[in-house]
Amino acid sequence: MNLLFICSRNQWRSPTAEKIFHGKNGIQAKSAGTSPSARIKVNEKHLQWADYIFVMENKHKSILKERWPELQSDIKLIVLDIPDEYQYMDKELIEQLELGVGKWIDQ
Repeated sequence: MNLLFICSRNQWRSPTAEKIFHGKNGIQAKSAGTSPSARIKVNEKHLQWADYIFVMENKHKSILKERWPELQSDIKLIVLDIPDEYQYMDKELIEQLELGVGKWIDQ
């Protein structure tokens, strides 16, 4: 299963998600950002690779849909509602990610 995690700058939230899920139960995980200043900028290859796309906020979903209106309808695009107020590997951030993502991948 390929999981893509998206936030704005790809500094704290999405890299944390990539770190905690990559390799877990055979999962492949990547992260990227929507901002021009993102460490890794999301691109079409990322979107084609992913089985699930987890965005941290609604604004990220809107940006993806605007940039790629043809975004495959068979890809699950899930908003986690995790605000940009955490540092990399923050304990509370990890808990929110495990809860939010777990209900989708543990099915």
